[in-house]
Amino acid sequence: MVGQPNDGGERFGAPAGSAGAAAGGGDLRHSGGPWLRAAGGADQLVAHLRPVRGELEAAHRGLIAGAGALDALAELNSVRASWERRIEGARGECGSLAEKLRAVVRGQAQANEAVKSGFDGVKTPGGGGAW
Repeated sequence: MVGQPNDGGERFGAPAGSAGAAAGGGDLRHSGGPWLRAAGGADQLVAHLRPVRGELEAAHRGLIAGAGALDALAELNSVRASWERRIEGARGECGSLAEKLRAVVRGQAQANEAVKSGFDGVKTPGGGGAW
């Protein structure tokens, strides 16, 4: 994934002036920034949906008090229960998604460290260590 400047990206690759950079290979860059922003967005959805169930309950209480013994109330309660399940399901999905997005960032960091460690032991033709 190509990162953007100043978004917490990490850079790996050939040093400036090397054959890789001259051939247009440049540096391999990625960033956890987009993944973390997406996780934050999912967390915001969880927070936004938190009060909805209570608001729905309060709205139904007022409706039931004013409706008396209408036959439609049984159907209305069924619809309300369905919406409550959907709202809780959406909150659960968003929470799960946020954690999975953060796991991607952790996985990228671990893979990057493993690759970097692998290159650290490589000797360059000039007699030095890794780049």
